[in-house]
Amino acid sequence: MSIALWCVIGGFLLVLMALSSTVLARLPLSTSMLYLLVGMLASPLWLGLVWTDTDKHTVLLEHLTELVVLVSLFTAGLKLSPGLKDRRWRLPLRLAVTSMIITVLLIAAAGVALGLPLGAAVLLGGILAPTDPVLASDVQVHNHGDRDRLRFALTGEAGLNDGTAFPFVMLGLGLLGLHEIGPMGWRWFAVDVVWATGSGLAIGGALGALIGKVVLYLRREHKEAVGMDDFLAMGLIGLSYGSALLAGGYGFLAVFAAGVALRQLEQRETGAGLARPATGGECMADEAEVAAASALQDRLVEQAEADPSPGSAQAKALAVDAQHAPAFMAHALLGFNEKLERIGEMVVVITIGTLLWAVHWPYVVWWFVPLLLLVIRPMAVTVGLIGSSTTGSQRWMTSWFGIRGIGSLYYLMYAINNGLPAELADELTALTLAVVVTSIFVHGISVTPLMGLYERSRRKGGAASKRP
Repeated sequence: MSIALWCVIGGFLLVLMALSSTVLARLPLSTSMLYLLVGMLASPLWLGLVWTDTDKHTVLLEHLTELVVLVSLFTAGLKLSPGLKDRRWRLPLRLAVTSMIITVLLIAAAGVALGLPLGAAVLLGGILAPTDPVLASDVQVHNHGDRDRLRFALTGEAGLNDGTAFPFVMLGLGLLGLHEIGPMGWRWFAVDVVWATGSGLAIGGALGALIGKVVLYLRREHKEAVGMDDFLAMGLIGLSYGSALLAGGYGFLAVFAAGVALRQLEQRETGAGLARPATGGECMADEAEVAAASALQDRLVEQAEADPSPGSAQAKALAVDAQHAPAFMAHALLGFNEKLERIGEMVVVITIGTLLWAVHWPYVVWWFVPLLLLVIRPMAVTVGLIGSSTTGSQRWMTSWFGIRGIGSLYYLMYAINNGLPAELADELTALTLAVVVTSIFVHGISVTPLMGLYERSRRKGGAASKRP
């Protein structure tokens, strides 16, 4: 397809999304569903404008999905404002570790039942176990003041388990003879689990905190380093990811940790990092956080009304203000990354739609997909959240919104490019794309009504708790 036609399709979609975003927010539809349909329309399934093939474009697909996931992980980290000692962090940790392991084991068992070799079955578990930080944006934390346990758990889980899934991908490749795991798996545990996970988190956290402190020092003390926040965001993503990979760590975890560290720095610098338990099992923000967030929002509104230009005098004044500089930096980075994430989502999901024509769909996908979404995910979440303070509705919603997407496609392409045999690659591709496409549709249809119902029940519960 010519570049001119690509520009027409891409431009039309961008304009359409800009014009219809408020309408789509009220309908049981997601933007990913529309992108997927556009990709299918352009593929040989209908118009034949694009001939994308998983056998020929695996390297391109790996790097494309890699970039989009990186942006989304950094965005997810920036959304999570509670301090690391806050009890709410226990929920995503339980989901990203306990529930993740259970999910991998159950998927691997299903894979063996399908006739896959043990290594391929474990690899399939590593590919499909992580929830997606890109497509799950509708059920994630909306802003840094969002204190809801459900949204926090889903955001943190999606940020963490795109990194915690990597050891299982490497284990699967090792069992297939495509990666060194050592006798009895000692090298896999020492290097791929302990070192790669720990170093990734440490490097990303250190770089996020260090660069954030340098920027704030220059802005507060010298009125320098103002503007170019988009460069700062992309630079920190690149530094964290590249440094972690060079050290043998997981870059996905590093990027997520960098986003979290930057948000934690902002909270400490504004004195807004404390939260305390409230009645009804929820946590509410400290008064200092509410005051700081409210003041920042007022200033941002005044700035936008006075001069909408990003380089305006009002924006520069906020960027170097001693009180508001940390919040302004985090706000600017988050806003840029969210826009970049939406564009990346459009490109990758359209690409997924263009791949479907080339997939040979085995009959097993029709029972494997509901098994994963309706049995394995709820079982893993139920066990992972045993003893937690979540409500029944929160556990149910967490079980349902285990959205699979772009991260799974990345792991699939990574495995194929690391020598996965063609026959196994075809089978894992069919299973992975079947899960991803189904997730896009069923979760896309259900997210608006279910989250609306959940929010209404929360408001009613909060109002009832305030009655004398």
